[in-house]
Amino acid sequence: MSASSTATALAQGLTIPVGPGVGAALGAAGGLGLALIARHLLARRPRLDERVAPYLRAPARGAGRAAVADHHGPVATIERLLAPVMADAVRWVERLSSPTAELQRRLVRAGGRTTVERFRVEQVLFAVLGTAAGLALALLLVAGRDAGLAAALIMVLSGALAGLVLRDQLLSRRLVTREREILTELPTLAEMLALGVGAGEGIRASLDRVATLSSGPLSEELRTLVSATHAGVPLTEALERLADRTGVPELARFAEAISVAVERGTPLAEVLRAQSQDVREAGRRALMETGGRKEVAMMVPVVFLILPVTVVFAVFPGLWALRLDL
Repeated sequence: MSASSTATALAQGLTIPVGPGVGAALGAAGGLGLALIARHLLARRPRLDERVAPYLRAPARGAGRAAVADHHGPVATIERLLAPVMADAVRWVERLSSPTAELQRRLVRAGGRTTVERFRVEQVLFAVLGTAAGLALALLLVAGRDAGLAAALIMVLSGALAGLVLRDQLLSRRLVTREREILTELPTLAEMLALGVGAGEGIRASLDRVATLSSGPLSEELRTLVSATHAGVPLTEALERLADRTGVPELARFAEAISVAVERGTPLAEVLRAQSQDVREAGRRALMETGGRKEVAMMVPVVFLILPVTVVFAVFPGLWALRLDL
């Protein structure tokens, strides 16, 4: 049918026949449009947890929209698909790794920024990466006919175990580094507390001031302690929690000295200065011990590498001269 005949038919009020395929396409397009409109309206409608969340916590600006985007994004879909496999892998890692209670204590001592579940997932990821590395190495050796099937299997298992051990060692290194930083901060913060108490402030006000003005791992622990005291926890109990949470012996003695001084009415300024001096002396002794161990370690290359070469250079010319004389 031409355009002129179509226009004539419309002018005369006649209907144009439409095929079944065109009608189905128009119906599908209309249904798709209605579905998109409904989805848009439902997406704009806030959910119950989004309406209640601002009254329960104070999220960062844009956090709610980011969470919604992550919840409906492709990454969330992949996480939901891999959730059963990841759960089984986490349970398998729990059997091979340290107990949950011990791991929780180590995570708290390391800063408490990572939960046990997240750490287990990271262990699984490290094990997967180690398995991939071991598999790649095994395939290279098998392709070059330098290793058999048993050796390749051992390489793959060794890569998985190496990944688990590596994540645990990284946690241990972070824990040791944090404890070292706490010991470095402790004398300075103790002297600052002594100055505040000596100036007439109470121990709670001094703790609050020092925690606000300073920065570092120990300052974070002091801020946690101050928050607990503001919530109604007694100071002695908050100090005990601080000692248990960090696991540093010097800090535990420092907290115990403050608790005893508060309970018995001992002058806090002198106690704080004495604790600061004790911590500095302990650090000096630890430094001397470390220097002694390094000195002994330096003797190994001297005795087994430099000294034999020196002896050879001193004795070999004489032996060569004797050989020539003979």
